[in-house]
This record gives sequence, C-alpha cells and structure tokens, in this order.
Amino acid sequence: MTAEQSAEAPARHHLGDLVLTRKEALRLSYERLAARCVDPESDEQTVKGSWLHRVATRLPVQAPTLPQLRGMAAGLEVPLRVVQDAAAAQFFGMDALYSQDAAVRSIVPHLEEMSPEDRRKIQALIEAYRQA
Repeated sequence: MTAEQSAEAPARHHLGDLVLTRKEALRLSYERLAARCVDPESDEQTVKGSWLHRVATRLPVQAPTLPQLRGMAAGLEVPLRVVQDAAAAQFFGMDALYSQDAAVRSIVPHLEEMSPEDRRKIQALIEAYRQA
C-alpha cells in the first residue's frame, strides 16, 4: 500500500478539493498559487504549480510534508489546521473532530465508517478532555 491510496480504500480528495476551491476563490493560476505557498518558518516556496495541479485534478501525488502544509496554508490563505485536516483525510483516511470551542482536536481513523452513536462517544471524550 502506498501513501497515495490503497486499492480497496474509497478515493478521498479533501486536500485536492481545498486547493481547487481556494485557487478559484483567489482567482490564481497554479503557478501563481505555488509562488504564494511559502513556509513562514523557512521563507521558502514549498510546492510547485505542477504538484498543486496534480492534487487538484486527482492525479497521484506523494503526501505533503509539514513545511509544504505550512506553505500551502499561507498560499491558500487558510489556517494551518484546515490544510492538515484535509491532508490527513486524503492521504491517511483520518478525520478531525473538534471540541465545541475548537480548542481540542482529535484525529480519528475511519471516522466516516463509524455509526452516529460511536461518533457521539468520541465527541463526548473530546469534550471531557477539554473540561479537564
């Protein structure tokens, strides 16, 4: 199994959809968007326009690194957690659940396959942790 997708897992395109939506909202080409994807910690451009195009058009790509995610957050003008959550969902099948005030986040594998009751239980754990 590769980081792109397993043969049996349903296709997930959270990060690609985020890139496409923000690219259109910002009215940028892939190359101009890539030029804006600068990691604030290293001050380096972290992704290329061709990689953004591939992820947005659902072609195979390698999972991004943390510096790439930081650069993408800057370029897409969204909080880092939004890009991290999208990448975790697309590349690793893990979804984020937040406390009601968004102060606590839990990454849950196979969340979409869980029953509503199991989701409520996880949400209750997150809220209990937040209260502690």
